[in-house]
Amino acid sequence: MTFTRSGSWLICRKEMLSQQYQQQRRKFAAAFLALIFILAAVDTAEAGKKEKPEKKVKKSDCGEWQWSVCVPTSGDCGLGTREGTRTGAECKQTMKTQRCKIPCNWKKQFGAECKYQFQAWGECDLNTALKTRTGSLKRALHNADCQKTVTISKPCGKLTKPKPQAESKKKKKEGKKQEKMLD
Repeated sequence: MTFTRSGSWLICRKEMLSQQYQQQRRKFAAAFLALIFILAAVDTAEAGKKEKPEKKVKKSDCGEWQWSVCVPTSGDCGLGTREGTRTGAECKQTMKTQRCKIPCNWKKQFGAECKYQFQAWGECDLNTALKTRTGSLKRALHNADCQKTVTISKPCGKLTKPKPQAESKKKKKEGKKQEKMLD
C-alpha cells in the first residue's frame, strides 16, 4: 500500500472529520444531559408545590364573635381596646382582644359608639328655662346597641337684650366727649 500525497491528505481529512464529529457528539451529549437536568429540577420544584394541601373549607361549630364596647386606654375618648368572645366546642380561640378608637368629638352621653345627626336648638321654654333638640341615629360603630332618636336639653342661658344700633353708640360717645369738654 503506497500512499500518495493526495491519499494522505484524504486520511488526515477523515481523521479531522472524525475528531470534529466526536466533539459535536460530546457537545450534543452535554447539552442533552443539561436539558434532562433542568427538566428534572423543574419537575421536583413543581412536585414540591403540589405537596402543599389545598385550603380546606372550614366547617366549625364556632359562633359569631360578640364584641364588648370600646374601652379607652386613657380618658373618655381616643385609642382603646375591646374584648370579643364566641362559643363552640371545637373552637381554638374563644376570646380575643382588638384595638379600637372612640372619636373625641362624639356625644358620649348616648354611648361612645353611637353618632347622631342633631337638628337646630328649639326656642326657649319659659316654664322650664330649657331649650331642646332631637337627634336621629347616623351611625353605630361595631354593631353597638343605639337608640334611634335621642333628645337633649340645656339651659336657655341669659336672656339677650337687643344690641344697640351703631348710630346710638356714636351718639353716646359724642355726648360723653361734650360732657368732658364742659368740665
